[in-house]
Amino acid sequence: MTLTEIVFWFLAILTLVSIMAMLRSKEITHSVIFLATGFLAIAALFVLLGAEFMMLVQILVYVGAIVVVILFAIMLTKRDLPGGSEK
Repeated sequence: MTLTEIVFWFLAILTLVSIMAMLRSKEITHSVIFLATGFLAIAALFVLLGAEFMMLVQILVYVGAIVVVILFAIMLTKRDLPGGSEK
């Protein structure tokens, strides 16, 4: 097994684990962090494929824009707490 294959399998497993953790997480902010980790692992897979431009697009569009928009939506959403008071 070559080093490239080892890195590929590591990134593939990291992608699957982070996306599964995103789906199973109870906290939405943790889900967004796991989603960003999955997107970064996919970007690293693009580097292994020799598609550096796609890696750049993946990081700029998905990690840089989509994740930030989701985080802003979470921060700006009014949340009712079980006690009836707002923080």
